[in-house]
Amino acid sequence: MREPGDGTFLKICGITTEADALIAVGLGVDAIGMIFAPSPRQVSVSTAGDIVRRLPAESLSIGVFRDEAPLRVVEIANQLGLGGVQLHGHETAEQVRYVAERVPLVIKALPATSPLIAGFSEIGADLLLVDGPNPGSGELFDWRLAEGVENAETLIVSGGLTPENVGMAIEHFHPFGVDVASGVEMAPGVKDPFKMKAFVDAVRSLPGPQDNRSRDADDGPFDWTRS
Repeated sequence: MREPGDGTFLKICGITTEADALIAVGLGVDAIGMIFAPSPRQVSVSTAGDIVRRLPAESLSIGVFRDEAPLRVVEIANQLGLGGVQLHGHETAEQVRYVAERVPLVIKALPATSPLIAGFSEIGADLLLVDGPNPGSGELFDWRLAEGVENAETLIVSGGLTPENVGMAIEHFHPFGVDVASGVEMAPGVKDPFKMKAFVDAVRSLPGPQDNRSRDADDGPFDWTRS
């Protein structure tokens, strides 16, 4: 996995087929995400296993769970050989730490309005994914809502990202990474190879998070003036 300063970490989530996974990896994404929670992009454990087995050994596969029993999360992750998990529900800090002790990487997703963002370091996850108030909807949110993030070097930005706006998101947040699902699809769960390539190209054309910090971060999809 990329280290801070190595460029923006890029995850394409909601992968449902082997073909889409291989295209994403071929385009140079850092991770693919497969959703095990109820969703139009939900995959079965067996389907996810088939996908993981076809990926290069160095590929990072992330399983996305929502309010699943921690023991079950760990069992699935270890059974499939996932490189990490993303917890997208109401998991407690104790549950997050239980999973983090047993899988290599834990991403905790929080809506931009969550008061837990300010104290993320106490939750026990490795990375924080910030989504809109309705996580998983693919809706762009007012980026001012996430300005309480304590450490951008652990931040992954999600929610309504597209090839057209991901550059603005990176310049605004200077995050560790970005995550996209619906923004590179032709239908829910069906990725568009051209949109995936455009998204990857847009991310890779920008400096890494460390280099970005000297740039003006006020630009974004909403028209506001900072005081």
